Amino acid sequence: MSEDAHAAPAHIQFDDNLLLPALFGSHDENLAQIERMLDVQLRYRGNRLEIRGAEVGRDMARRAIDSLYTRLQNGLDVTEGEVRAAVNMAGNGDTEEGGVIRTRRRTVTARSPVQNDYMLALHRSDLVFGLGPAGTGKTYIAVAMAVAMLLEGKVDRIVLSRPAVEAGERLGFLPGDLQDKIDPYLRPLYDALYDMLPASQVTGRLANGEIEVAPLAFMRGRTLSNAFIILDEGQNTSPMQMKMFLTRLGEGSRMAVTGDLSQIDLPAGAESGLIDAVTLLEGVKGVSHVRFTEKDVVRHDLVTRIVGAYNRRDAQRQGRRKGGKAGDQPS
Repeated sequence: MSEDAHAAPAHIQFDDNLLLPALFGSHDENLAQIERMLDVQLRYRGNRLEIRGAEVGRDMARRAIDSLYTRLQNGLDVTEGEVRAAVNMAGNGDTEEGGVIRTRRRTVTARSPVQNDYMLALHRSDLVFGLGPAGTGKTYIAVAMAVAMLLEGKVDRIVLSRPAVEAGERLGFLPGDLQDKIDPYLRPLYDALYDMLPASQVTGRLANGEIEVAPLAFMRGRTLSNAFIILDEGQNTSPMQMKMFLTRLGEGSRMAVTGDLSQIDLPAGAESGLIDAVTLLEGVKGVSHVRFTEKDVVRHDLVTRIVGAYNRRDAQRQGRRKGGKAGDQPS
């Protein structure tokens, strides 16, 4: 334990005792989680909380607890995930806040500094590339922003798209007509919509064209104006498909392209349109690139560890391949 662990404790005094049960958690589980993550000790008496530990841990704990208390004051809930997010955000105290995204059913707040940067980019840029592993909120946040802008009248419609690329399965062997075959690929986009809007509104807006969910092939030949356009799973496009999609951007529109470059389902040797576009458009005015890592995974803690294990294995394999090539000698 460092020397400053024995320094005078920090204190927080709360104005509203009624919020403290939700802040501290059932059986003080939220406080225990903060203690484990930051190696501090938290003790309370009445409406006064004492924080003991190293200076860095004390400061982060204070910022995290203040953030969670503010959430409760604003009528938002505090879950295990929110506690973890508050601690992650507390480590970046000077990060510019991107605010919150409010929709009819859900208020979405940043759960990591990179998510905060992503929200800011979606506010400011006409085209945003969100890159990173599953569970980092790339698509979810983009859909939330699209719904919020539709509700605020900043866009007239939302267009959500995915490439229909088989991930180890064949479309032709699935039962039903074309729509039945394609719907499973679009289901994650529908799920995000139903999280943001009441079911009746999703159905009504789909029927009147305010919201469109369609495979990438349906985008060809169109100009999409005054719309918020999202391409999910962008890593499974070809360079030609990606160029076709990006050039659909019309006047008054915003576009977000999301993808995980470690999960490319294209045939072996095929070039990913997302890799091509990210490289080509780096530094272009009006285009933002936001890169997530395993540290930004906001699902179950185990998902973070799973992503990390795969990344380490892939890095080892890549290292062995490079080492083998370097060591090869002509016969």
